[in-house]
Amino acid sequence: FGVTMVFDSVDADKTPVRLLNVNGTYQSVSYVPKDLRAELAVEYHRLMANLIEQAAATPQPTPAGREEPRARVLILGGGGFSLPKYLIAHKCALDVTAVEIDPKIIKLARECFFLTEVLNESNAETEGRAHIVAGDAWKTLQDSSSGSFSVIVNEVFAGKRPLGPMKTAEGAQLVHDRLCKGGLYLADIRCPLEGSQSAPLTEVVEEFGHVFTHVAYVPEWPDTPKTAGNNVLIATDAEYSYPEGTIVIK
Repeated sequence: FGVTMVFDSVDADKTPVRLLNVNGTYQSVSYVPKDLRAELAVEYHRLMANLIEQAAATPQPTPAGREEPRARVLILGGGGFSLPKYLIAHKCALDVTAVEIDPKIIKLARECFFLTEVLNESNAETEGRAHIVAGDAWKTLQDSSSGSFSVIVNEVFAGKRPLGPMKTAEGAQLVHDRLCKGGLYLADIRCPLEGSQSAPLTEVVEEFGHVFTHVAYVPEWPDTPKTAGNNVLIATDAEYSYPEGTIVIK
């Protein structure tokens, strides 16, 4: 799926990080030190993790006499698997499925971005609470046999070419149909807030607003609206506590 490069660098605090670049676009960043490899290196992922934790606290329907099921999280777009690694390592009450279309990217994540290490140390695959899938995000959503999810996270938006169907009325309805009652949809929409390049955010907000009771987004760079940023879309029918700086649409 294009030219892929891995870079080692340091963040603003001089902590070693590793970055994944595909076709000139940075897709993922991971800490390199052993004790930080399952931590989140970027702010928008921390925002997502906080919202996912809120969704996981919502009681799941439990048939009489059965164990309370884990809250199911579907992450579309793997890259370096930063968010899945964090959830797998730290949120044992979650059942996490991460879907990446390119098997070579999955192999790279396992070997260079510490995915295999986190899976082994957490014992998550053996316990049946972590599922790394090589597949197409749109087809995965269309497959209703996999059941419903408490949270769906769309990271396919992170590149320069957003996943076409996911910004349409059909995409919004399909996401809504695959969520549990009161479920949460999060999407990373990388674009500026103003100008011709802001169309992906404008279109997604409009379409999801027709389907969900609540739609909002958290801008990465509110003070420089013409700068492209990782803007976090939030869509749900339930009440959530939003991060500071959230723009509430409805």
